Amino acid sequence: MSLQNTETVTEPTEGKPGKDGVQRRTNVRWKLFLLLLVLVAVNYIDRGSISVALPIIQKEFNLPPELVGLLLSAFFWTYALMQIPVGWLIDKFGPRKVMTASCFGWGVATAASGLAGGFLSMFIARLGIGVTEAGVMPAGGKLNAIWMHKKERGRGATILDAGAPLGAGLGGILITWLIASTGSWRYSFIIAGAATVLMGMAVWWYVRDSPRQHGAVNDAEAEYIEASHAEEDAAAEQAGSKGKRALLPYLKFRSFWAMCFGWLGFNGVFYGLLTWGPLYLAQAKGFDLKTIGWSTFVIFGAGFVGEILGGTIADKWRNSGASANLVMRTLLGFSSVVVIGGLIGVTVVADSTTAVVLLSVVMFFLRWVGLFWSIPSILGGRTNAGVLGGAMNFSGNISGFVTPIVVGLIVGATGSYTWALLYFVGSAIIMGTSVLVLNYNKRLPV
Repeated sequence: MSLQNTETVTEPTEGKPGKDGVQRRTNVRWKLFLLLLVLVAVNYIDRGSISVALPIIQKEFNLPPELVGLLLSAFFWTYALMQIPVGWLIDKFGPRKVMTASCFGWGVATAASGLAGGFLSMFIARLGIGVTEAGVMPAGGKLNAIWMHKKERGRGATILDAGAPLGAGLGGILITWLIASTGSWRYSFIIAGAATVLMGMAVWWYVRDSPRQHGAVNDAEAEYIEASHAEEDAAAEQAGSKGKRALLPYLKFRSFWAMCFGWLGFNGVFYGLLTWGPLYLAQAKGFDLKTIGWSTFVIFGAGFVGEILGGTIADKWRNSGASANLVMRTLLGFSSVVVIGGLIGVTVVADSTTAVVLLSVVMFFLRWVGLFWSIPSILGGRTNAGVLGGAMNFSGNISGFVTPIVVGLIVGATGSYTWALLYFVGSAIIMGTSVLVLNYNKRLPV
């Protein structure tokens, strides 16, 4: 994908005047979001590392399926509970500080999980990772509102969120490689934690809370972004939006709840496959560790490609003059239908290769819903994007701590994954219903 297709093509050198004397916009906003893409990828490598190593950890700690589900859910308990508080912190102190602190904290917690001696210490370490990672995605949503022109926020949202399947896919290969290279899953966690601390340094060095604070942004790029902000602020004032607000006034709007339930359903599928997917491939399909790593890479790699493509289609279609409701409801409604059909297909096919192909198709279209990270700024504007992003992610991560436990109970009770996959189908139905009732056209008048 070209990240420069919105720039003036007649201007020859970035940041310098062209032949007509007009200064070309710099592209710092895209470089910043590519850094965030890498950051979120590292986030999901760390987050999903336990799933890849789980066949070994389960055997070493002698864990039944029920305790495996509890362990997989631990991260999401604290991650979900911290979403609304960190949203408030982001709106108050700015995304740069919160995101940097998150990187340092979760790097230390990930390394500490490599020192776990049993279920309890690993459970506590996973709780710590949940607390410290909580600020990353809401801060990214806030940066999307601050740094991106409204015509570019679909791509901004999906570049940010595409780090999730990219990290999950790469994590499958990297963690299995580290385990094989070092001879221990513990060393792989410690190395991943150290890499996260380095990412925190990169965030502090490059990310800024506004374009004008960044030394590499020229006037043309800053003015381009500010013109979009001014247009949105004028429209919000005309619609009666009153600036910075707490969360409570939003609770009376259907679109707020559709945003929350849409993300809840989305994460019911995504987190289910992220946490239990490797063990499903090992136990139901008989894959060894190496095959699990490559299959995970294929499945989640498809999600990465799908998410970037979905954001590009949404922005191009929207910029052609189509309404936000037409674009988002069509794309996300279609993706939901494909996800539901693909998951049903996985429950009935016996062939391992076909199952991996179907799961790849599911992930490709599921990740189109990463466009949801543009919704907090649509509904609440730049000022309230942090707290709304936190509320959305809180809702989504209810699925994060419920789904691993429910799947563990299902697998433990039935001895198979069929009903677990049907649970994912139910989550996809909730997602599909929500994306169709949400109003994407206007900011909420609070």
